[in-house]
Amino acid sequence: MKKPDLWWLSISCFLLLWILSGCSTGKQPPAGALSGELIVFHAGSLSVPFKELADSFMVMHPGVKVLTESAGSLASIRKITDLHKPCDLLASADFTLIDQLLIPEYASWNLQFAGNELAVVYQPESAHAAEVNAGNWHRILLLPDVKTGRSDPDSDPCGYRTVLSLKLASAYYQQADLYLKMLEKDKQYIRPKEVDLLALLESGTIDYIFIYKSVALQHKLPFVELPDEINLGSYDQRDVYSTVSTQVAGNTPDEKITVKGEPMIYGITVPENAPNKKAALAFIELLMGTTGKEILLKSGQNPVAPQTSQKTFRLPEELKSLVRE
Repeated sequence: MKKPDLWWLSISCFLLLWILSGCSTGKQPPAGALSGELIVFHAGSLSVPFKELADSFMVMHPGVKVLTESAGSLASIRKITDLHKPCDLLASADFTLIDQLLIPEYASWNLQFAGNELAVVYQPESAHAAEVNAGNWHRILLLPDVKTGRSDPDSDPCGYRTVLSLKLASAYYQQADLYLKMLEKDKQYIRPKEVDLLALLESGTIDYIFIYKSVALQHKLPFVELPDEINLGSYDQRDVYSTVSTQVAGNTPDEKITVKGEPMIYGITVPENAPNKKAALAFIELLMGTTGKEILLKSGQNPVAPQTSQKTFRLPEELKSLVRE
């Protein structure tokens, strides 16, 4: 009986070593496969499309775990510049913030990839919802019984774009004090980023919010489509937009940067010290490809032909074929 026992013991040891070495599965990742964590900081208005992109990316690259953090674009940038948090990918709702606050110290390039526009969003139960329209929204929002929310200009591009849009509305409707009245009203409903306002709207705490049209479409909310001269979404109106500007907080408490009115364009970059640059560049290739464009369109954000900002001085080789000449 001892001989068979020794034989089975030898076979068992061999099988155990084989399993531990991974040979029995045949599923070892190929050499050069992407792996590790991919840390993505992105604008709140990108939450829906980037969630879908992250899911698709993890199916394509099962060795990668995508970790997304949503915040106002200025707040996201300060996580890199002030808090020195590790980040592989930064997607801003305003590409110019990357130029002004990240290049050249924290990043070396900036790709534009999507557009959007500002809208006034409400609920069917909102005050005066039955009568609000593109011709009277500015009067409705100033009524005493109407409560309106907007995001913080020092944290979120949607916040300072609201200020810019209201300045444009003052000129468009020929009411010089319109934007001042709007900005003085309902200050208690200012929030760090535009998507924070959705809970207030859906609970009935406020009646209207200034937010991106894409967010309204994603959440199936009614909205007032603003004139192109006001909504910051039309390239043809860029000269009109450039007539207004405002100041927001920079990288330090004492620093202020000036933002000018211009068509809304989102930007994306990989910080210089990104822990997982290879996976980050692969994510951008997915974003700029057919799958990414379809996801953006479905989310109400118009893809734009990828191009670098004027401050870009060293675009990675992997992305050069994606950029419009």
